[in-house]
Amino acid sequence: MEDIMAQYKVAIDAGHGGSDPGAVYNGRQEKDDVLRLAMAVGKILENSGVDVFYVRNDDTYETPFKKATDANNSGADLFVSLHRNSSEIPNQYSGVESLVYADGGTRSLLADNINSELSAIGFNNLGIDERPNLVVLKRTKMPAVLVETGFINSDTDNRIFDDNFNKIAQGIADGILTTIYQTNRPSKQARPVSADAGNTVSPENDSSAGRYIQPSAEASLSPEAVPSTPPRTMPDGSYTKWGCNCENINDSNAQFDKLYRVQVGAFRNKESADRMLNSLLIEGFPAFIVYDDGIYKVQVGAYGYLANAIKMEERLRRFRYNTYITT
Repeated sequence: MEDIMAQYKVAIDAGHGGSDPGAVYNGRQEKDDVLRLAMAVGKILENSGVDVFYVRNDDTYETPFKKATDANNSGADLFVSLHRNSSEIPNQYSGVESLVYADGGTRSLLADNINSELSAIGFNNLGIDERPNLVVLKRTKMPAVLVETGFINSDTDNRIFDDNFNKIAQGIADGILTTIYQTNRPSKQARPVSADAGNTVSPENDSSAGRYIQPSAEASLSPEAVPSTPPRTMPDGSYTKWGCNCENINDSNAQFDKLYRVQVGAFRNKESADRMLNSLLIEGFPAFIVYDDGIYKVQVGAYGYLANAIKMEERLRRFRYNTYITT
């Protein structure tokens, strides 16, 4: 697994900075707490073999867009922005939460892992919240999470933060490392563009381009001729295959009148379908896209036995995908 860690780069962003102190409470500034935390988390990751990109490592201010751009240019595989929450009334709320562009995929797995680690230290776990308008989540091209490490205007959370600082840094790092283990990407060079960004996927870096099945082509296959990896029809009309480690796709070479697939999304916009496809591929699911009557349908697997499709659906739902089984 050390080889896997060495293939990863994680961007760590300490929120705010410089002229932007973030939330302030009794002279305490968010920018100072999270910079100290970001450096501690980064050090633990580096000691674990992970390449770390520090979006800021001193008291300087950069716009959120510049932060996202710098992280993208660094080639990072994951983006974690560290903040502290606040509310209108002191001691009104307490706990940690993680923000994501949209719930689902690697970003939510990362957020849930970090939240779980921090709740074990003593914070209330406030869960995952979707924030599609936050620039550092919208403009990053990799799975991105913004972690609110307790409320800075909560005396309870500040006590937990100060008394357990090293445990908090270790917990966030462990959440990141656990996510890397779980996704277990085989090769950095093979990394597709993330589904977690709000950015437009350009053709030159879109490794999912052309991964479409035309329904007519799929229907022409006899059950025993179904390949061990889903087929694709290229834009020029040629017909080929791409790898995905599909499990039980031919179900012991039996004859079947129909195949069951798990659908996780349907889009009129190609880029939205591509983003979901890439997220599934990063997580190791045998995903592909069916283009049917103007709709891009994101599906997983092709199973002769319904039980196998149900098993895959259960796996997908554990990753917070909305699913249903189709044929």
